Amino acid sequence: MDIKVGSVVKSCAGRDKNSYFVAVGISGGFVEIANGKERKLEKPKRKNIKHISPTNAFISTEALTNRKLRKVLNELSTQGFKQP
Repeated sequence: MDIKVGSVVKSCAGRDKNSYFVAVGISGGFVEIANGKERKLEKPKRKNIKHISPTNAFISTEALTNRKLRKVLNELSTQGFKQP
C-alpha cells in the first residue's frame, strides 16, 4: 500500500469501520490516524495498515488543526472519495 503522511484513508475494520481519517504518522506496520473529532491530532489512533484502505485524496498536514481537519474531511466525504 502506498500510504504517506497526509493521505486520506478509509477504515475497513473495527468500531470505526467505513469512516475516513487522515494518516498523521507511520511506523512499522501501523499507521496513526486522526479525524479531528473522535480522534484528535494530539492523540491519534494507531491502526494496523492491513485494516485501512487508501483513497486518492491527500491533505497537507502543515498548520493543520482539528477544526480544519474536520472541515476538509466533511467536504471530501460529501464530494465522494475514489478508491484506487
